[in-house]
Amino acid sequence: MKTTSIANNYPTADTVRIGDLVVSRLGFGAMRITGRGVWGPPANRAEALRVLRRAVDLGVTFIDTADSYGPGVSEELIAEALAPYGNGLVIATKGGLTRSGPGEWRRDGRPAHLRAACAASLKRLQVDRIELYQLHSPDPRVPLEDSVGALLDLQREGKIRHIGVSNVDASELAAARRVATIVSVQNRYNLTDRSSEPVLTVCERDGIAFLPWYPLSAGSDAAGANRALAEVAAKHSATPAQVAIAWLLARSPVMLPIPGTSSVTHLEENLQAVRLQLSVADRAALG
Repeated sequence: MKTTSIANNYPTADTVRIGDLVVSRLGFGAMRITGRGVWGPPANRAEALRVLRRAVDLGVTFIDTADSYGPGVSEELIAEALAPYGNGLVIATKGGLTRSGPGEWRRDGRPAHLRAACAASLKRLQVDRIELYQLHSPDPRVPLEDSVGALLDLQREGKIRHIGVSNVDASELAAARRVATIVSVQNRYNLTDRSSEPVLTVCERDGIAFLPWYPLSAGSDAAGANRALAEVAAKHSATPAQVAIAWLLARSPVMLPIPGTSSVTHLEENLQAVRLQLSVADRAALG
């Protein structure tokens, strides 16, 4: 792809803070390196390993995964590709969802389950401590305080360094913070879905990292329906996905997008978005 507004090299300097950790402003989400329906091994294992290694080669220092991706497959691939992990590389994972088949997700926030899930993630990732461990989603059958309390116990035992939460509203975030220090929130957020705006406001105010999942719903698939996105992309000789990522980066200094892919080509395109500078007019056009 020929670009005029995006440099040919990749970003190395722009960073965001997660607690006392400093990571690259653009991370990598490792859900899509698994099989169809986020179930089982990838169709091309060698390419999945290349994607992970290429991300690190290009300056990515934050990789997000979960025990439910595969299940277990994503964590195993990360360890195979990257362990032992270099200094500054942060591998974050999540627990609290279980799988019974492709496309099926069930919540389980019981403390006993979270303890077992964390132990299994430690083994698969080949580490003694997980730098950021996130509750994947509140379980309506279990008090949130109990789920987060289990993570606090694991933190005190030295098995996790920092605690994050995912798929929470503002009141749930507040409840979690009454139990433990929460350094990150991972919620769905993108150009066309801003329902987590109240949570992002809290994160901005208090310096909590915000990890938007599904950051590319307004990317290439939505270009035909979103004229403004297509026009801004054309103006910069960029892809709609790159514009969608650049918009997230410009939206807030606590934003840490984690676009995922199973393709080295798409990975490289996504990472170039850090060099895309949207003007005030561009951002106004995107809303």
